[in-house]
Amino acid sequence: MPMSASEIERLVTEALPGARIELTDLAGDDDHWAAKVTAPQFTGKSRVQQHKLVYDALGGRMGGALHALQLTTAVPT
Repeated sequence: MPMSASEIERLVTEALPGARIELTDLAGDDDHWAAKVTAPQFTGKSRVQQHKLVYDALGGRMGGALHALQLTTAVPT
């Protein structure tokens, strides 16, 4: 079963309070998403560490309920 935008947003904001998430459904199927996540928790972390925080927030759903995620991360300015 695919993941809705609201479910992705809920999981990420629960794990990363204050995060801003911009989602785009790339294929119109709730299964292929592009996400830009901007979060204060990313400060001082490498891009790989930032992405890991987002993947950890998704709780192992990548490759299952969430087939593909094109992820961009940023620190708030």
